[in-house]
Amino acid sequence: MPVSNELYERMLQNNESWVESRLSQDPDYFDKLSSGQSPHVLWIGCADSRVGAEVITQSEPGEIFVHRNIANVIVHTDLNAMSVVQYAVEVLHVQHIIVCGHYGCGGVLAAMKQENYGLVNKWLQNIKEVYFKHAVLLDSLNDDQERADRLVELNVITQVYNLAETSIVQKAWERRELNIHGWVFDMRTGKIKDLNVKVNDQESLHPIFRFKQLTTDKTDE
Repeated sequence: MPVSNELYERMLQNNESWVESRLSQDPDYFDKLSSGQSPHVLWIGCADSRVGAEVITQSEPGEIFVHRNIANVIVHTDLNAMSVVQYAVEVLHVQHIIVCGHYGCGGVLAAMKQENYGLVNKWLQNIKEVYFKHAVLLDSLNDDQERADRLVELNVITQVYNLAETSIVQKAWERRELNIHGWVFDMRTGKIKDLNVKVNDQESLHPIFRFKQLTTDKTDE
């Protein structure tokens, strides 16, 4: 099938229209935008093309620092994700970190199957481990949709605590307030569900995950 350039060209045209619209509202808009960023939120979401952080929250450029990957997973050995978290926390001084999953997540659905997907198996293993940890609960659900939705939620909650277990976050807690939240976006309604999981100190962590005197420790992670 021949490659269509329609979308490619439309994206460039839309950019031109967007520039004109912004300048008509504020002639200094791009001067302000290029002067720097000071977002208060780090968003860790799924790479799914339907779940754009700025779109579903109606946020402006510069308000959200974004990291996305398959199924919004936080792996402590993922240097990409850890670098984003460190920059957001230590340089941008974000006040909130939001882990946002979404119902119908392809990564979560794939992790629930026994199929071989090749290289991505390594990544999906992280979600399979979430399922294994909560297998009694998940296996008790008779409806496949309900089971998948619940795994999406449990995966988000797991990633919230994975973030809290990093020395980057705990070092910040020694100096200031930093809140980590878990959300799920429902594409069936367009609404965000707050899972009411918020971590903002070490007290909710098992002692084995708590670091001490990080402000005097020169290690980064």
